[in-house]
Amino acid sequence: MRTIRPARLALLAAALPLVLVACGDDSDDSSAAPSDAPSSAAAGDSGDDAAFPVTVDTQDGPVEIAEQPEHIVSLSATATEMLFAIGAGDAVVAADSYSNYPADAPTTDLSAFEPNVEAIIGYDPDLVIASSDPGELVSGLAAVDIPAIVLAPAVTLDDTYTQLEQLGAVTGHVGDAAELVGQLRSDVDELVAQVPADAPPVTYYHELDPNLYTVTSGTFIGEIYRLAGLTSIADEAPDAAGGYPQLSPEFIVTANPEIVFFADGGAGGVTADDIAARPGWDQLSAVQQDRVVEVDPDIASRWGPRIVDFLRTVVEQRTALAPAE
Repeated sequence: MRTIRPARLALLAAALPLVLVACGDDSDDSSAAPSDAPSSAAAGDSGDDAAFPVTVDTQDGPVEIAEQPEHIVSLSATATEMLFAIGAGDAVVAADSYSNYPADAPTTDLSAFEPNVEAIIGYDPDLVIASSDPGELVSGLAAVDIPAIVLAPAVTLDDTYTQLEQLGAVTGHVGDAAELVGQLRSDVDELVAQVPADAPPVTYYHELDPNLYTVTSGTFIGEIYRLAGLTSIADEAPDAAGGYPQLSPEFIVTANPEIVFFADGGAGGVTADDIAARPGWDQLSAVQQDRVVEVDPDIASRWGPRIVDFLRTVVEQRTALAPAE
């Protein structure tokens, strides 16, 4: 049975947006672009011929990428998806054990949570991407002159767009990244427009694991639900401040969510019938109205390009509800 541990939930809540600044050997108009424009790093470039070196301002300080990377190690399943989506997949020589998408990702047994610097160095990378640093990853790689960039879990969709643009700049795929971001923005706007502006709020419960850990509206996942006009019942939970509270069965039954989404299904996981059979849950509006919906845990928990697929599922469920009288 698939379980998301509290430690991983805390990692999701720890996202900090990064600011990218790129500079080439020659001066161009990008140096004069507004500093608050996420794509300003590529303003002076044509297509995907991005200028190098590229400097990224990270939580660990500035990181310079001297030349276009040819051997990238990704220790983030989300970053792996992003790299392939912007056309940089050919440069990825190794990805961590959770990088199961796309199918041709070079998945290995490298750990994203307990990275082995020696094993990483064995792939001879000229760039390492991670979503966190447990303490010695960046410094260990720096000791052998391998740049590492930490792209922390996103808090908002804007963070997703920014990270795509950052990866586009440091891999030389500026144009591809910009095109993808534009398409994602368009897709999100189109989906959100399907929900009437005056539609009444709908409550939901998003189950992360069988221990009843869930999300509040203040998380990245919660933002996706908010875009579709849904409100998490966990917002009123006693320990909601961290964003990923553990609810009691009694709390859920009392809150009576109108839709239940569960991300702990799949092989060996729970089923909609299992949820309906829990004591007292047969009284939930979601169960009685057959609105218990399984979602792909990878798509729902990662902040990469496939987040649009998750939003589409949520919007479909929201718009299927008859408007309140």
